[in-house]
Amino acid sequence: MIDFEALKKEQIKIAKKVITTDSFEKIKTIGGADQAYIGNKVISAIAVCDYTSLKLIEEKHAVVNAKVPYKSGFLFYRDSPAVMEAFNNLENKPDVLIVKANGILHPRRIGMASHLGILLDIATIGVTKDLMLGEVREKTIYVEKEARGYELITREHARPIYISPGNKISLKTSLEIVKNSLRQPHKLPEPLHLAHKYGNKVRKELLK
Repeated sequence: MIDFEALKKEQIKIAKKVITTDSFEKIKTIGGADQAYIGNKVISAIAVCDYTSLKLIEEKHAVVNAKVPYKSGFLFYRDSPAVMEAFNNLENKPDVLIVKANGILHPRRIGMASHLGILLDIATIGVTKDLMLGEVREKTIYVEKEARGYELITREHARPIYISPGNKISLKTSLEIVKNSLRQPHKLPEPLHLAHKYGNKVRKELLK
């Protein structure tokens, strides 16, 4: 039995370590981390691209059995072992990692993108397709008067994506980086799109 109350206390404690100012210099490489699933298995796929050209440099994946079931607000505990293993397999560690999860746009200000950023000691950005919480005013997402995210429509007639700082990055820079990483006609930033595609390919191979 998982004690989610204990995990909640841990999140509140770790949230204090989140840095929402830019703590890096030049960005040369950018990564995307996305997850796919087969039953209890979590497949984490990471794609690393050149930041200027968005050309793929490296792809790595990891498959890990989930020890914690899915529960909203606690995604980190199910998915992060696979993400961290895939990240550790990379020869080219990205300067910034875009994670398919929330950053500080989270009830306790510690979505998986933030939690991973702290543990991996890297600048991270959270990107999701669904708004977890907050009020959108003029594209900025507010939670208790704090600007915690941004709503962005990346292509015509598409539903928006939601961007939030993970760790070691500001909201303004998170938005700039995501915008710079878009490649039409894809809805998601290119590193995340490639990670998603790669994760689905691995999933199909495993299902054969």
